Amino acid sequence: MSMTELEIIKTLAEEGNMRKAAERLFLSQPALSQRLQTIEKEWETLLFIRSQKGLEPTPEGEHVIAYAREALMRREEVFEAITSLADKVHGTLKIACASIVGQTWLPQVLKEYVERYPNAQISLITGWSSEIVKALNDREAHVGIVRGKIDWKSRKTHLFRDQMYLVDREITSIEELKDTTRPFIQFKSDSNYHMEIQHWWKSHFTQAPGRQITVDQIETCKQLALNGIGYAILPAITLTGDELVNKIPLLNSEEEFELTRDTWLIGYESTFELKQVEAFAEIVQSHAERLRNSQIFLK
Repeated sequence: MSMTELEIIKTLAEEGNMRKAAERLFLSQPALSQRLQTIEKEWETLLFIRSQKGLEPTPEGEHVIAYAREALMRREEVFEAITSLADKVHGTLKIACASIVGQTWLPQVLKEYVERYPNAQISLITGWSSEIVKALNDREAHVGIVRGKIDWKSRKTHLFRDQMYLVDREITSIEELKDTTRPFIQFKSDSNYHMEIQHWWKSHFTQAPGRQITVDQIETCKQLALNGIGYAILPAITLTGDELVNKIPLLNSEEEFELTRDTWLIGYESTFELKQVEAFAEIVQSHAERLRNSQIFLK
């Protein structure tokens, strides 16, 4: 199969839908359907079962999909090896980033990157720290930006540490949490984050929050708190300083240290030899240094 045909098989498998795959491949739906029929004729077997729910790979199709993915990945690795020998920074930079960082801090980093290296391409996926580690292990990303305590054996660079705040329009002190009837708004995150918050809570209070609201995104959590629905615990990276709410730093009662959240750049040593990755790491660390020197974030 040609590289184009491999890309068609991979995209169809990822989308599971003929229309969405056609849009992604910049083909008309009839043209894509015809291309798939040609590919299936070449393999002399049906690769996908068509139904109203979409496309479902056949057992034979699963083998061809795996072959397509492996061939495309191998091609990209060879291309990266070749381009790393050149003077210009180009090729694809694959980043896996914690959602919070991807929504707040990373865009300004990428803005400088694309301005300085217009020949480079960027592939960005966001998720929880555990998902980012998996993406690195599965070779879906060159580098990862993760939050909190992380067990990583290869290169691990500390970027910045930001303060955790109790955010609310009415509560003005931590002590008020003992008697408040206001709901505690939480967002879904990795278990590491929730363990830190729970540890802090148990060190200050004997009972769990009386009322709780759980949302799927941190931005939703923030907006609910800003609109006075309840209180939330948010990292400084999500706050601009202009919010009309009370922001109370969380303290660790055991050592009287402020509760903070660390951000790290991780990846395999060999990956940083790629020019596009090396250039990204340089810019990331430069922005992190500026952030550490600002008054909003703790050093």
